[in-house]
Amino acid sequence: MRRAQVDLSFDNQSLLGALFGQFDANLVQVENRLGVFIAARGNELHIEGPEDSVARARDVLKAMYDKLAIGQDLDQGAIEALISMSDEPTLDGIVDAEPKGPPIMIRTRRKTIVPRSAMQAIYMRSLVRDDIIFALGPAGTGKTYLAVAQAVAQLINGSVQRLILSRPAVEAGEKLGFLPGDMKEKVDPYLRPLYDALYDCMPPEQVERRLASGEIEIAPIAFMRGRTLADAFVILDEAQNTTREQMKMFLTRFGQNSRMVVCGDPRQVDIPGGDGMSGLADAVGKLEGVEGFGTIRFTAADVVRHPIVGRIVEAYEGPTA
Repeated sequence: MRRAQVDLSFDNQSLLGALFGQFDANLVQVENRLGVFIAARGNELHIEGPEDSVARARDVLKAMYDKLAIGQDLDQGAIEALISMSDEPTLDGIVDAEPKGPPIMIRTRRKTIVPRSAMQAIYMRSLVRDDIIFALGPAGTGKTYLAVAQAVAQLINGSVQRLILSRPAVEAGEKLGFLPGDMKEKVDPYLRPLYDALYDCMPPEQVERRLASGEIEIAPIAFMRGRTLADAFVILDEAQNTTREQMKMFLTRFGQNSRMVVCGDPRQVDIPGGDGMSGLADAVGKLEGVEGFGTIRFTAADVVRHPIVGRIVEAYEGPTA
């Protein structure tokens, strides 16, 4: 394999500490993942290694610097995402677009969220363009989190009046029905992931106030029956565990000035009857390609949690059909 070397220089020296990381940890992360050698000399970096790896390291380091230059955070997860994206054909477009024009981002009260994979960038565009979006793929790809973030952003800026988060109350191997308490206390364990995403995007006191006022509603899918959801951002999580009847009921709740996001992993069906009874696969088969619908398919390569999560998903699922 041909070896190559390249030199990079950076104009804003005040960003170099964050770029290199404490004890050059960020540079070491790039070195270890891409199999290159990086030497820092003042505001310059010298990269050596296999030709393809040097090119990827150069693009990743430039992307890291560009993120810092426009005020975005740079942590281990963000660097890992850029390294993963450096093997995607769309990376150059994403990286080059950020410093020159409006970047793809979602602004919430607590943080600004940017895509961590090429598919996340496509998904974030769909979230502001399509009326109903099917987000399909394994855990850790950001399907629900990005949908909640977009919903919070639209609630804050007044684009919608309500945020409705729902998921089917289906046990994934455990039985929670014996738990004491009223209906809310019984179903809250099923809805906890939605609360977690919500609290990550809004201050707790605002979440509680909006929950109390009804601006934010978190409920099982059964609570959607008989309603028309206008001026609302509606998210259905774990949609692979809906029946066909439930999915039809949910989709037909769509009202004026609304947006729906249906998130699920078609390979993790927990309802009796398995895949053949899932309302998610049925709905995608019927509606994919219909005007107003967007379908985003994530794979294990899009997992943005710790890199080992992606390897776990691949090991359990095997090759994607």
